[in-house]
Amino acid sequence: MQQTLAILTFDTEGTGLYEITEDITRWLRETQVRVGILTVFCQHTSAGLLITENASPAVPRDLLRWLGAAAPEGDRYEHSAEGPDDMPAHIKASLLGPALSLPVSGGRLALGTWQGIYVWEHRRRGSAREVALHVGA
Repeated sequence: MQQTLAILTFDTEGTGLYEITEDITRWLRETQVRVGILTVFCQHTSAGLLITENASPAVPRDLLRWLGAAAPEGDRYEHSAEGPDDMPAHIKASLLGPALSLPVSGGRLALGTWQGIYVWEHRRRGSAREVALHVGA
């Protein structure tokens, strides 16, 4: 069984969705794995991962508004060590989850036509976000 692991770092500029599909695709190509499963894991508790449409800029805006309403900032939380966006960021990351599993077929991600992989930064300030990639064939 062939296995490969890497950690990629993505700089965010604050709350938002950051598409990382091309970076992952480039790394996967270098592994030369033709068929297998790719695991993508976000190593943070205030950012998450998702697969969503990458064609319409309205999709990320709508997602940001929806999740912002589901876990609004404010003084309602006991945990606020790093400011009013601290606990809401943890809630949002918990709802998204830290990992994705994707099939690899013909050396490529088996994503749909309009699908992209995103890091979703939940904090207002930017950060360097580490994402672990593991592919096994």
